[in-house]
Amino acid sequence: MLKSLSLIVAVLAGMPLAAEPMGLGRDAMPDEIAAWDIDVRPDGLGLPAGSGSVAFGEEVFVESCATCHGDFAEGVGRYPALAGGIGTLQDERPTRTVGSFYPYLSTVWDFINRAMTVGYGPELSDDEIYAVTAYLLYSNDLVGDDFVLSRENFTSIHLPNEDGFYMDNRAQVELPRFRHHACMSDCKSSVEITMTVENLGE
Repeated sequence: MLKSLSLIVAVLAGMPLAAEPMGLGRDAMPDEIAAWDIDVRPDGLGLPAGSGSVAFGEEVFVESCATCHGDFAEGVGRYPALAGGIGTLQDERPTRTVGSFYPYLSTVWDFINRAMTVGYGPELSDDEIYAVTAYLLYSNDLVGDDFVLSRENFTSIHLPNEDGFYMDNRAQVELPRFRHHACMSDCKSSVEITMTVENLGE
């Protein structure tokens, strides 16, 4: 058995990779790509047309979201709160909510659209998602009760913790710093262990 397995591995290891396409499948159609292309960016790219008021959002939230998140987005049981917690991020047990932690309003929209309407509750229309997002802003004291959220004013809303996040710049900063040849001259004559896990806290 082992000899046969070794032979198969050896044969497969020597097989060249296919140089030409195998003729399987086809290019995705534009409407098929559009069906998957539902993400929303912080600059508003990807937002559908629509709008929703705080008042309508409260109705939708109570009907579709409150079972887990509470009528006022305060959280129920093990399900997280979506409101409150502002100023707690430096605490030992911070409360991470839309108001205290999320960086961009597009994060709220995207999460409701991608996750909360799939498997956890009824599918919501674009207007209903705008409305629920508006209600969450209101629940975090970020807008008034007469506020109406739409694609046109979406990017004018800035969440309190927006500056708590920054773009991933490792390709520009870290990679160049560590891409160099290892020094192989003037090395230490001996290597000593100066610290162990056991005495790390001493």
